Amino acid sequence: MRVLVLNGPNLNLLGTRKPEIYGTTTLADIEQMMRQRAEELGIEMDFMQSNYEGELVEQIQKAKGRYQYLILNAAAYTHTSIAIRDAIEAVELPTIEIHLSNIHAREEFRHNSLIAPVCVGQICGFGAKSYLLALHYVAEMEK
Repeated sequence: MRVLVLNGPNLNLLGTRKPEIYGTTTLADIEQMMRQRAEELGIEMDFMQSNYEGELVEQIQKAKGRYQYLILNAAAYTHTSIAIRDAIEAVELPTIEIHLSNIHAREEFRHNSLIAPVCVGQICGFGAKSYLLALHYVAEMEK
């Protein structure tokens, strides 16, 4: 089984950007943690990050037929990108939306996710462990 973990804008700044909200764990730390757990679970995983909406859309489109699941932290694009929503819907790839922080406990504009309706679920508020929870979901669904 293959999983694509796709990360959106500003996640490359993890560890230094608003550590009171996002913590001090870097994206490289999260990738390492994910790779270790994926190996334990027998899951092949690719891990990517882009600050560009079009690149995220292209990666989602290319995922069809190559991956069985998409784990997506669309970051700010969660609340603004119809293009990412449409790409998820078009490829019909089971997608888990994740966030480090609890978007529902933050500014009101963050409460609405445009991508949630086309995802199988949303995990938020557990910091870096949100990624691991998504990976465990995938492993359970494939049993």
